[in-house]
Amino acid sequence: MRRTAGLAAASAVALLAAGCGGGGPAGSGDSKLTDDRVVLGVLNDQSGVYADVSGKNSVKAVEMAIADFKAKYGDKAVTKNISVESADHQNKPDIANTKAAELYDRKGVDAILDVPTSSAALKVADVAKAKKKLYFNITGATTALTGASCNRYTFHYAYDSYMLAHGTGTQATQQGAKNWYIVYPDYAFGQDMEKKFSAAVEGAGGKIVGKDATPFPNDNFSTFLLKAPTLNPKPDTLGTMQAGGDLVNLVKQYNEFKLRDKGVGLAVGLMFLTDIHSLTPAALAGTTYTDAWYWNFDQQNRQWADRFLSETGTRPTFAHAANYSAAMQYLEAVQAAGTDDADTVVKGLEGKEINDVFLRNGKIRAEDHRVVHDAYLAQVKPQAEVKEDWDYVKILKTIPAAEAFAQPSGDCKM
Repeated sequence: MRRTAGLAAASAVALLAAGCGGGGPAGSGDSKLTDDRVVLGVLNDQSGVYADVSGKNSVKAVEMAIADFKAKYGDKAVTKNISVESADHQNKPDIANTKAAELYDRKGVDAILDVPTSSAALKVADVAKAKKKLYFNITGATTALTGASCNRYTFHYAYDSYMLAHGTGTQATQQGAKNWYIVYPDYAFGQDMEKKFSAAVEGAGGKIVGKDATPFPNDNFSTFLLKAPTLNPKPDTLGTMQAGGDLVNLVKQYNEFKLRDKGVGLAVGLMFLTDIHSLTPAALAGTTYTDAWYWNFDQQNRQWADRFLSETGTRPTFAHAANYSAAMQYLEAVQAAGTDDADTVVKGLEGKEINDVFLRNGKIRAEDHRVVHDAYLAQVKPQAEVKEDWDYVKILKTIPAAEAFAQPSGDCKM
């Protein structure tokens, strides 16, 4: 259902008051900002396999955060000059490296957000460290961001491969998926996912009977799918670690080859709402996966999702909500500090506890800058149970923040 513009605006103010934690006394008259402005940068895939899961609509989500911040503080805002720059990294690490440097140096960006594709995400972390500029990774899954590649200026915000594996891998194995064949994209994200899922499955008493790396990006998975029922022992579960457009292609071909009828079920490592919308719930009915956020989980989420729908014509994925939240939390930290000095802002963020439209029981760990929060075990509804467009999921279980993410890694040396 839709809200009126007036109700949406009122809801936005209520969300901000409840979730953003007060803000500081600084106003534009006593702030110390670079060029008297704040510039946020969104660096992501705007033309490839991950364009739908985040893409240009994450730029819109950040613009919504800026509008809400200005509405909350008015003349007391640290500055009214807040803008967004964006760039397309095309899922290529070298381009991500170049674009990140351009955003920081030439566009005057204070903080970069988003950055899907783990190999690209790690490159941007290196740039942020070298430039001493803030970076909130939303859509990269690799735990190296809070492990060996952690640094003072990088925050890992929404999810990671541990959260996905210890939600889906553990739960599915405990529910009867004992023999797994894992296929994963052959780059940092897929390699990390394969390791984390294998550990979770085996830890829950399951067995990995086979695993194969697939090209990235890829539109033909027939070699791997036809191989699955021929393995000995035969897998009862195909664990796919693909995401975005690659996942859509794989699931279509999985259904074309009727693997479910051949006794090979499907478990998805990472899935976004836009993937379900593209494939239709009928293609994924009963599939269990782990989600970081769902738009119709409660009224608070829905009110924000209604605003997002009116702005974009689509419902938000967790990536969109997390980009909004990260942008808002950065602006709140600048407001409280009265400066955009990176080290001062980092100090204000470390250890902060947050409840907002995306983060439930959220906390920014000072040890490694992992943002922990509640996660959700979700299941795709059968088509007959879908009563509203985009409401394709039922939440089976809330995974508490303390359980959803791994403990700080000894590899992280801030």
